[in-house]
Amino acid sequence: MYYLCFLLLIVIVLVEVSFFTLFERSVLGYLQGRKGPNKLGYLGIMQPFGDAIKLFSSEFIRPLVSNYGVYLHAPMLGMILSLMLWLVYPFFFLMSTFMYGLLYFVCVSSINVYVLLAFGWSSNSVYGMLGSLRGVAQTISYEVNMIIVLMSVVFLIQSFNLLELSVSQLYVWFIVFMSPLTFILMTSLFAETNRSPFDFAEGESELVSGFNIEYSGGGFSFIFMSEYSSIMFVSLVLDMLFLGGNMSSFMFFLNSVFIMYLFIWVRGSFPRYRYDKLMGLAWSVYLPISLNMLVFFMSLS
Repeated sequence: MYYLCFLLLIVIVLVEVSFFTLFERSVLGYLQGRKGPNKLGYLGIMQPFGDAIKLFSSEFIRPLVSNYGVYLHAPMLGMILSLMLWLVYPFFFLMSTFMYGLLYFVCVSSINVYVLLAFGWSSNSVYGMLGSLRGVAQTISYEVNMIIVLMSVVFLIQSFNLLELSVSQLYVWFIVFMSPLTFILMTSLFAETNRSPFDFAEGESELVSGFNIEYSGGGFSFIFMSEYSSIMFVSLVLDMLFLGGNMSSFMFFLNSVFIMYLFIWVRGSFPRYRYDKLMGLAWSVYLPISLNMLVFFMSLS
């Protein structure tokens, strides 16, 4: 039953990724004064399946000078890591709810840095390598702030278990008195998942789509799905940390969908940030604030 439930979880996440892309394209369409995909099936409901068939049936082209082993396996490894993140979701039965969930989340999300570097390095392309280096620098910079914010929450609840979050927020949500840390974690997760306005690894004007420029067909599909799977999972984590974390209530899932909507809303509303401003924001603004808040919550504990 354990393996059957895990297989069912993977299938549900992949289907959810496909419909999340439809949701994003529809929201971006209405934000830009046009309609999104609405022809294939009722209100475009079959569009994700058409996109999947098109992508996976496209020819997989590789550069002649690429490091073929790493080039072939890096997208699959990225997809596996994004699915491994879902193991930490606190299921109440038949799945793996364990005591060090937050620590596991930090460890698995940190390994994604190596996968991002492998994307650009293995294709042996100048644009791909530059894009992956920018993405790695950005991810490492904002991981520092993310870990400090998570440590503040850990000192507050005195546990690494995600189930403790719902017990601790029974009377008041953490966002009420941790609003600066909520905003810092939100923007750090934008940078972690390479989303607008922090999508410097995919700067079209100067890097021609960045680290995934040489990928096509199935390889590009795996990169695409791993990014959207990570976005959905970090939305759940943000909900658990600051918006009650009660997985048994319907409000929890509404909050998670709203956070996913914020990812799309920000993409449709803000231009790409400047790279030096991004690094200055991480090290000169967010780091001092998060460190001061960490010392404050350490003193409370």
